[in-house]
Amino acid sequence: MSTAEDILDRAAAAALALAADRPWTQVSLRDIALKAEVPFAELYARADGKGAVLNHLAARFDRAALATVSADDASAHDRLFDAAMARIEAMEPHRAALIAISRSESPVVSALRFPRTARAVLEAAGLDATPARLAAMSAVWGRTLQVWRDDEGALNRTMAELDKRLKQMAAGLEKVGAGF
Repeated sequence: MSTAEDILDRAAAAALALAADRPWTQVSLRDIALKAEVPFAELYARADGKGAVLNHLAARFDRAALATVSADDASAHDRLFDAAMARIEAMEPHRAALIAISRSESPVVSALRFPRTARAVLEAAGLDATPARLAAMSAVWGRTLQVWRDDEGALNRTMAELDKRLKQMAAGLEKVGAGF
């Protein structure tokens, strides 16, 4: 018997493979179970829809950001930048599938996952995820993803956008007394 984590990891990998091959709207949870070679009932017990599989996948990518936690004395900006880029680099091998999935979802549905990622990036950088910071980092993350979708290669545009948006975020939070 597989563990819940193993089943969800296999389902996430299967979902990415299927999304790379055909439109996400044509992929069912049953298709994911078949591709992952896990019993549908076991997958359904852990993820009752494709959204739950995507949430698990997002959490896996968030762990890449969380893995950047260090005790060094880098600036908050640099720690935020490193955490966000670690998450993007974890996503990079799955670019085609992730873009296909995001294009099939409404922007609102995609954006519902942003606060979780924003919290992971903030926490990895050693910053409390206050409501103001969480909202600001969610906006930074959303804009950075927009640029990432069109930025192939060395990710120069993505890094420049992230840097710019983090600086804007710091200035904006400072104005309202919620800075770091």
